[in-house]
Formats: sequence, C-alpha cells, structure tokens
Amino acid sequence: MHRIKNYYRILLFFLLTFFFSLSLSSYASLPDFTKIAKDTLPSVVNISTTHVVKVPAYPFGGFDDNDPFDRFFHQFFNNIPQERTEHALGSGCIISPDGYIITNYHVIRRASTIKVKLLNTNEVYTAKVEGKDPEADIALIKIKPHHKLPFLKFGDSDNVKVGQWVLAVGNPFGLNGTVTAGIISAKGRVIGEGALDHFIQTDASINPGNSGGPLIDLNGNIIGINTAIVAGGQGIGFAIPINMVKADLPYLMKGKKIERGYLGVSIQPITPDAAKQLGLNSTNGAIIRQVYKGTPADKAGLKAGDIIVSINSKKVKSATSLPYLVSSMPPHTKIKIGIIRNKHRMTKEVTLGVRPSKQVLDQTEGGNENAYKTDYGFSVSNITATLRHKYNIKVKNGVVITSVRLNSFAYMAGIRTGDVIVKLNYKPINNLNEFKKEIKKHKNSNVIFLNIIRGNAKIFLTIQK
Repeated sequence: MHRIKNYYRILLFFLLTFFFSLSLSSYASLPDFTKIAKDTLPSVVNISTTHVVKVPAYPFGGFDDNDPFDRFFHQFFNNIPQERTEHALGSGCIISPDGYIITNYHVIRRASTIKVKLLNTNEVYTAKVEGKDPEADIALIKIKPHHKLPFLKFGDSDNVKVGQWVLAVGNPFGLNGTVTAGIISAKGRVIGEGALDHFIQTDASINPGNSGGPLIDLNGNIIGINTAIVAGGQGIGFAIPINMVKADLPYLMKGKKIERGYLGVSIQPITPDAAKQLGLNSTNGAIIRQVYKGTPADKAGLKAGDIIVSINSKKVKSATSLPYLVSSMPPHTKIKIGIIRNKHRMTKEVTLGVRPSKQVLDQTEGGNENAYKTDYGFSVSNITATLRHKYNIKVKNGVVITSVRLNSFAYMAGIRTGDVIVKLNYKPINNLNEFKKEIKKHKNSNVIFLNIIRGNAKIFLTIQK
C-alpha cells in the first residue's frame, strides 16, 4: 500500500512538472518587443495644438424670448466679445529624415499653432500643414529639423493577418512615448465613417492622445495610423490602414486635393436568403441597387441587379468592402469587374471617374431618404413614431439626431444619437424643414449653437468646425 502511494506521488510530480514546462515554453514563445520599441520610439512625436475659440456671448445657455431674465442678460452680454484658447494633444510618426510627419486630420484640423516635440531629444519645432484628407482623417505636417531624423518605413496593410502581434505607439493622455502591445482583432471593420470605412481593429491599448501614432508590426514597419476608440470599450481600437496613407501621399506632399476612383452605383449586401434565391454559394459580393446616369458604371453597361463579385480578379467579400476598393484606386484607372447577371458570369471593363465631394454625392445619390446630413458630422430626422419609441422621446416638436460620425465636429462636441434639437442658434426648431432652412442660413459659419433635449435634461451645446 505504501508503495502504491509513492507511485502516485511520483506520477503527480511528473505531471505537474510537465504542465509547468508547457506553460514556461508558451511564455517563452511570446515575442520580445524591446528592440522594436527602442527602434520605433525616436520616430514617434508628441503633437500639441492651440486654437482660439469664439464662445457664445450669452453665458447661461439657451435664450428664451419669453423670459425677461434671459432677455436682459442676453442684451447685456451680447455686446461683450468672448474668446478662449483651447489646447489639444496627439501623436504623429516621422516618415522622412527631413521632417515629414503623418498624423490624423482631427488632431490638427482646428489648430492655429502646431508644436511638435521629438521624444529622444526633447526638441520642439513649429509645424506647417502640407496636406490634408478630412474624409480619410489623414494629415501631413512638416517641420524643419536641425539634423536628420530617424523615421519609420511603411508596411503593407493588405497583408496583415488577424491574430498577428502589433504595437501601438503614442502619447495617450499626454504620457509621452507609451508603447502597448496586442494583436490584430479584425480587418476591414466598418464603424460608420463612410465609403472609406475599412479600419484595422486591435486590442492594443489606444486612448485619447494616441491619435496619429503608428500601429507597428514585428518588423518595425507602420501598418496603420491609430485613430479611433469605442467610448466605454476596452481592448477595441481602430487604425487607418497604411495603404490608404500611401495612396494619399503623392497628393499630400504637393498640397493637392485628394482624388479617388468612382464607379457610380448604389449597392446592398447579399443576405443568406438572397444568396439562396440567386443560386449563390455564399454571401460574398454586392448587389447593384441603382446605376447613376452618366457615371463610369453606366457607360460600361452595368445594370441594377448585377452582382459584383470581383475587381481585377480580387474577390469582393462584402458590400462594405466594395466602396473602399474602388476609392483606394486613382481616377482614370481601367479595371475589370466580375459580375453575375441572371446567374451568368461575365466581366465588364470600367474606366473609373473622379469621386465627387460628399455634398455632391448626397445630392446625386439621394443620401439617406429619411435623414438630413449636415457638414458637422451628424444627421437629423423628423420625430416619427418609430424614433419616438426607439429613443424614448417625450417632446412634441424638434428634430432627432439619428447618427453621429465618429471623430466628427459633432462627436467631439458631445452630440449623441437620440438627442432632440429644439433650438438652433436660439431659434426654435419644430421640424426638419425649419432645421434645413436655419442651418443653410449659417452654412458659412464655423460655429452653431444647439439647445437639445436628452431624456429629461435640457442641454446647450456648441459645435465648431
């Protein structure tokens, strides 16, 4: 009996030793980030900006004509000009020894002064904006250094794989030279930013201040520009694919307006039911809902109902990936589009046009039938029974905010979906038509003042471009 107990003790000892060695080997297999961090940090900069903001002259929020207190103080304070200076922090990555730096557009969009601090020498330079792409949230700035700078090389974001290790480098919350590690969580992520939605999702910690910093692979190359986070979410950050930056760079270097490819169709995804009805093996591809007259798609003979399955032999995996694929190619490029028409496969050759501005697209393609898009990054609609129930709206009149674009002017000001606008620039708003008329009066203004109802709270917000 004693021998049997010893036998089990010996067996237990060997099993514990075996599992402990397995855990050690898995731990030892983790990559060593020290060299990558050491090589990368000197090429990442701290960006600080200042901006002079004109604030409402009336300091007590919304103005009510029927309130004598409001009328008195509005008249008194309206003659006193008020300004304040705002400060913002972000990150950037040096891409050339002579001082070109890539960052996010939203980091520098309202800046009157841009200061760049080098992390390895603590030198501070004043930067100039060389080029910008608001739609893709990319900006190129330039400093004049006293010496050659260390810089980062571009990787290939098309070849990154879900699960691979990455580093996010930047200055979160103003903490200079912070490095966080994680993996690629997803590719081609759509977060409501428009046709260029094709973000890399990572669980490497990204926080305010990381914007504009690089997402680095294990070869030390930039594969993305860290740009967005999910409010209240942990381990969910987004980066602009570096291949989009590379496509923009020739325009940014020359300070030219960005030109992108344009097809001229509206599309919809293929649902499992639609795939079954159409005789398809998968939901890959996009169904053409409408072809706009006179566009490259129209001239090439594409029709409503055609299913786009490939571009230049590259599979179109979803309806959300198609706009990105087309927009990432320069205008006048000849491409071959693989389609399925009436269950027959065929190829159409299309010469891409120049993608119009967002405003022109909204007019040409109709935009959202039920919502009105503003230049401030939010859309509004009349208060319908469905929206009233969805957002628990208790007021009778106004317009409800149905969407807010991430990192837009409205997003930065604190606007949320479900907010009800009851006044615009102190004027009561009862419906969508009144909102449209009022906001068009101020289309050249850089600032608007909103009185909104959020639940039971009355809030005054300022949105500034």
